[in-house]
Amino acid sequence: MSYFVLLPILFPILSGIFLLVRKEMKNRQSLLITVGAALVITTVLAITAMLTVRDEIFLVFNLTRTLPVLFKIDGVGVIFGIVGIIVFVCAGSFGFEYMKHEEHEKRYYGFYLIVFGILMALCFAGNLVTFYLFFELLTLSSMPLVLHTGSKEAVMAGLKYLFYSLCGAYMVLFGFYFINRYANTLSFSEGSVLNPELAAGHASLLLGAAFVMIMGFSVKAGMFPMHAWLTAAHPAAPAPASAVLSAVIVKAGVLGIIRVVYYLFGASFLQGTWVQSVWMTLALITVFMGSLLAYREPVLKKRLAYSTVSQISYILFGLAVMDPDALTGGMLHVICHSLVKAVLFLCAGAIIYKTGKTRADELRGIGKEMPVLLWCYTVASLGLVGIPPTGGFVSKWYLAAGALSSGIPGFFWIGPAVLLISALLTAGYLLPITISGFFPGEDFDYGGLKKREPGVLMTLPIALLTALSVLAGLFPNVLTDFIARLAADIL
Repeated sequence: MSYFVLLPILFPILSGIFLLVRKEMKNRQSLLITVGAALVITTVLAITAMLTVRDEIFLVFNLTRTLPVLFKIDGVGVIFGIVGIIVFVCAGSFGFEYMKHEEHEKRYYGFYLIVFGILMALCFAGNLVTFYLFFELLTLSSMPLVLHTGSKEAVMAGLKYLFYSLCGAYMVLFGFYFINRYANTLSFSEGSVLNPELAAGHASLLLGAAFVMIMGFSVKAGMFPMHAWLTAAHPAAPAPASAVLSAVIVKAGVLGIIRVVYYLFGASFLQGTWVQSVWMTLALITVFMGSLLAYREPVLKKRLAYSTVSQISYILFGLAVMDPDALTGGMLHVICHSLVKAVLFLCAGAIIYKTGKTRADELRGIGKEMPVLLWCYTVASLGLVGIPPTGGFVSKWYLAAGALSSGIPGFFWIGPAVLLISALLTAGYLLPITISGFFPGEDFDYGGLKKREPGVLMTLPIALLTALSVLAGLFPNVLTDFIARLAADIL
């Protein structure tokens, strides 16, 4: 039954290819039924695979005698896989209405499904060879989502995305050669796979290789100084694609770092080294810089893109501390950030779709026209700030507690301080939209207002994601207990 792991990978990819090669659909309804069915079936197949073939290895083929392509579903893969499923299904449903005003809808959904399948392959990859192969394919398949509108801005953003991503992938490939030379295996296994006899006397070389690989995957995660692609690509893409890019695709870089640090080199090999210090420094710089640039940015989608730059580095900082609580907080923030950032980008898309407004300063009084939407936006914003009872509060609590308990000189207090300052900046760039939206002031012209609440296909996915972000804060033990056990195994 281990072959079952291939079904949630191949089905959406083949469905997407079918849409791309098919000349015409009967009508738009047929297209949406096809896409909806593909999303539902993939979800069922993926969850079934997680339940039935967990920890089973499935060898697909060998690239060479020593480089097998194989899959294995483990705890980390389950977390990232479920998050990907939730966001892809919700953003896909949102797009059923949103994409009506976009051209080349069939092409969009073709690549959307292909990206979904490749993401599942990344989550279920059993070794570095398989992960790297699909990591490259993820870039190539998601680039058309950025290019979709065909505008000059979209083309330039797509090229920047491609250039940065390929540079990051080549950095990973550089480190790949060295770990292949000094490791017993490239299969993902808790702790280190390094061969002590082969690695003896080469610690400096291996630390350099680990750093290069971390930086390579950090390009996809948008860490300074490799973050510029993210703030160009996310605003240029259609809103549902922006939600997927910001909530899920950037997490591929995070997943790659987890695999390198905790499943190949081992946390004990990197703890206390210059690699850990430089990594934590860059992560904290990114947290502060991203929040500050978001605070200064007037265009809503670009503001949210800068926010993603900041928030992903919360996760990277938690991973870099290599403390059980910090690692738990980082992994929990993977889930919480994915939910709330999908809500925020979909809310921005709904506003653009219904009003054509793209700047934050144009949204005065929007709560009178779209109250349900703005309430969802507000709850998601509170989650990103880290206000209880949202999941964002729990994840940031663990991050701060982990940093304080780590005892790492300087970073044990600088980390929580930067996280707190970033939280205040996050409130400063998100919540004024709520305030001016619901309370536009006495001088506001109420005469031109009219109800513009988006339809059910747009509102329901946003409401569902919002509810999940709150449930993650009300009942966090379900998640934290699972993640804490996982963290204990890999540290």
